[in-house]
Amino acid sequence: MSMAYEEYMRQVVLPMRSELTENGFKELTTAEEVKQYMEEAEGTTLVVINSVCGCAAGLARPAAVTSLQHDNTPDHIVTVFAGQDKEATAEMRSYFSEIPPSSPSMAILKGKEVVHFIPREQIEGQTPESIIRNLAMAYNKHCSI
Repeated sequence: MSMAYEEYMRQVVLPMRSELTENGFKELTTAEEVKQYMEEAEGTTLVVINSVCGCAAGLARPAAVTSLQHDNTPDHIVTVFAGQDKEATAEMRSYFSEIPPSSPSMAILKGKEVVHFIPREQIEGQTPESIIRNLAMAYNKHCSI
């Protein structure tokens, strides 16, 4: 790939990244950052596997952000960007290797264990409200007030 293309893509995805980071998500951009986060993971974590696709823009990111207005929420919120931060995404997916790769997707972890997963198939074609409801039910089950 040309350097011009790579720089173009870095610029194009900036608003897609900031939609989550400006709402408190910690962005993990390298495999080492993911490893370090997961080694220290305690409590509950919402992991958003971000993507450039339309269902990420219109559904996944807005639903993830809005879901944090619920009474019960995860202790931590992090994100990796599929197709952009490839090593970080691969490392994060290694912690839920029994689940096929899916972008966008969301996982709720207790420590390092996946306790709830929302693949692209449960995002694409849904309403933001149904995704928020899915997350809220998982928060109620797995996250303390």
